[in-house]
Amino acid sequence: MKKLLLILLCLPMIGFGQQTYIPDDNFESYLEANGMGNGIANDDYVTTASINTAGGLYVDSQNISDLTGIEDFIALAALTCNDNQLTTLDLSNNTSLSYLECWGNQLTTLDFSQNLLIDYLFCQDNQLTSIDITSNVALVVLRLDYNQLISLDLSNNTNLEYLDFFDSQLTTIDLSQNTNLIELRCGYNQLTNLDLSQNPHLEFLYCQNNLINSINLTQNTNLKLLFAESNFFYNIDLSNNPNLIYAYLYGNLLYELDLSYQDIQYLDCTNNQITDLTIESDSLKELFCGNNPLFLFDATNHPNLEMLAIFNTGLFNIDLSQNLYLWFLSIGSNPDLWSLDLSNNYLLEHLDLYSNSLSNLDMRNGNNQNISYFVTWNCWNSQFLECISVDDSIYSTNNWTSIDSWHYFSNNCNPLAIQEHSKNKELLKVSDLLGRETKPKTNIPFIEIYDDGTVEKRIVIE
Repeated sequence: MKKLLLILLCLPMIGFGQQTYIPDDNFESYLEANGMGNGIANDDYVTTASINTAGGLYVDSQNISDLTGIEDFIALAALTCNDNQLTTLDLSNNTSLSYLECWGNQLTTLDFSQNLLIDYLFCQDNQLTSIDITSNVALVVLRLDYNQLISLDLSNNTNLEYLDFFDSQLTTIDLSQNTNLIELRCGYNQLTNLDLSQNPHLEFLYCQNNLINSINLTQNTNLKLLFAESNFFYNIDLSNNPNLIYAYLYGNLLYELDLSYQDIQYLDCTNNQITDLTIESDSLKELFCGNNPLFLFDATNHPNLEMLAIFNTGLFNIDLSQNLYLWFLSIGSNPDLWSLDLSNNYLLEHLDLYSNSLSNLDMRNGNNQNISYFVTWNCWNSQFLECISVDDSIYSTNNWTSIDSWHYFSNNCNPLAIQEHSKNKELLKVSDLLGRETKPKTNIPFIEIYDDGTVEKRIVIE
């Protein structure tokens, strides 16, 4: 009778008191605080029945170093354990898992061979050198950026739409089986080649800071955004990318760029060797094309332009009268640009004329107080600009101090008055920019040499 009574007393413990071992105090504390504990703090156990039906577990930033006990979350479909101190993560018993975030830990290996339902996987910012996802054919989104990957096999992941292995150490990648790919982020690797011929749905491509010297995008007709800066492209054919809106190509070796086939809105091709830049889009809002040997750019074709950086080029003339939305202009270090009229650019806020060669600058746009950044100094190679026409000379003198010592502001810089202010001198010679004697011609820069030793650059604009 006593034995029977003892058995009956123990039945509740057997049926309802099964415990799961949780050695990490922070993990246990989280479970206790969220109704998944056993009511006893810091005893390294929780009631199994409290966790084995949980469909989601979200333990981000809890300073957890050990997720032992996760194996009894047998119904778990979603787990986020980001920003912890994990060095290992065993999810082999969580076969219902379909969504996992484990970024920002110290994981060196991961095994997902038993997680066949997983379709969203975020493992970025760990210490992975390799990962086997050949069994995870349901994957749609995969983030592996900021790891130390040296290899990646994606041959079985045919449903993949989003792939990110940014800032790893890959030298090659095969994407021929990933035909549903929409977004690819593979920048900051050591790739020398990138074959995208089997990725017709690609819309967003980030392949910057690699070692790629050529790329074929003719099959990627849906491409909208291209980040391909800091590679070794000598040319790039974008004629079959009519949907391209953003193109970032700075720091390559391009000598020409034709964007006449798309309604481009944002372009950065700074630091190339471009002499021929063709843009037909009247939707262009931002253009950064400095540090190129460009001679011509017709800004009147781009009435919606808001930002323009066209410094250190061969430009000798530019008409900005139609760019009424322009608020950012960086146009310094252009040795052949001698005149600049900004009187129509009412919205101008940022004006950089560093190391310019101007002899005429008209800033009377009726809204000079809107300009919060103005620089026109270090013009030692050309001191022809003295008077700058502004709305209010007192305001400009008091607020715009990043100018050379010979610059001054006036409400109306009269060329005749400036000329009278100069000493009488006699013109000895007129030459072209190569020092050859010539006669002045309209729209072509020339140099005048005077008997007092002064030299003036001039251009007659017609």
